[in-house]
Amino acid sequence: MATTTPNWFDRLDRRITEWMARHGVTMLRLALGVIFLWFGVLKFFPGLSPAEDLAGRTIETLTLGNVPASVALPVLAAWEVAIGLGLIIGRWMRAVLLLLFAQMLGTITPLVLFPAETFVRIPYVPTLEGQYIIKNIVLVTAAIVLGATVRGGELTHEPVVATGQSGGSA
Repeated sequence: MATTTPNWFDRLDRRITEWMARHGVTMLRLALGVIFLWFGVLKFFPGLSPAEDLAGRTIETLTLGNVPASVALPVLAAWEVAIGLGLIIGRWMRAVLLLLFAQMLGTITPLVLFPAETFVRIPYVPTLEGQYIIKNIVLVTAAIVLGATVRGGELTHEPVVATGQSGGSA
């Protein structure tokens, strides 16, 4: 005997899915913006960011000592705040996402430059700093989803069904 979904459940499921499709990308953009704004602002205040020391040393190493942490951290803070505000405002998304991806490339480099500080056991057990860096995979993935919408793409709550053949042989 086949079971069927109750009609009320199907209607509720459809409404929830429609709401998620309509608001999901905006909520993702705003949440990502708040994260970047928050962590960027923390970097303006010495001692508040848990990544401050590692970020400063990473930038010093990447610039071969030409940019000291005292200069790099305020620049990084402003960069992250700009990304956060850009995401929250929702304008200039291509530029904002470019800044985000560039920042993320710099963010992962301590895993290679300072493995003794980012892993307890390389590469399986990250330290707290390593976990802080690795969680950025979620931020990058969220940015990829946002990037898919810069040309007007959007989520849909219903599958798109092709009407006709695309020219192949059956």
